[in-house]
Amino acid sequence: MNTAEVTMTDAEAGDEGPPGWEGPATSVNAAVGRTLRELRELKGITARDLAQRAGISAAMVSRIETGQVSPSLSVLEMIAGALEVPIAGLFRDTGSAVADFTLVRGGEGLRSRRILGDHEHEFVMLGFHRRRDLQFESVIVTIERNEAAAPPTYTGHGCVFIYILEGEAIYRYGNQEMWLGAGDSVCLDAEIRYGIQKVLSPTLRFLSVQAERR
Repeated sequence: MNTAEVTMTDAEAGDEGPPGWEGPATSVNAAVGRTLRELRELKGITARDLAQRAGISAAMVSRIETGQVSPSLSVLEMIAGALEVPIAGLFRDTGSAVADFTLVRGGEGLRSRRILGDHEHEFVMLGFHRRRDLQFESVIVTIERNEAAAPPTYTGHGCVFIYILEGEAIYRYGNQEMWLGAGDSVCLDAEIRYGIQKVLSPTLRFLSVQAERR
């Protein structure tokens, strides 16, 4: 190979071999490349845009996406930073075939009751997953109207999705209040205070799904 034709820098080259060395294609390289292309397209940016943000050549981005090179960890770290994802996210399709899943039949789930001062409500855990890069949980919450005890509000991290199954309520998000009824949903960033402000019907049931980076 004529190394004069290779545009990679020392940082762009793999951890093995001299600058400009291109290792043989492997299943890991291919998996990282597919993930990189998918994340880049989800961001709506071109390979050249990503290269500029990461401080590497567009040719290197192309080679990684097509599984032609084994980039160093420093290069992958720059790419992950440019995409605003954890570096482990680039390796998400390179692990073993072992994965957890949860199947909950209708009417089943782990039932619990939460007491917060004078307020209490029932919730049914439908699923909880904790990975190195992500935590996810889904619950069905049931609140009985109690004029003497207001439901709690929360702040946290990640995103929350609420879907009303039964009843009506006033929902708070930051300084905003909104009426929600059966069939309505709201999706929000959890960094701003949120939660049920007031239950308007005798019973309120809703699905709550939360996901956050770890």
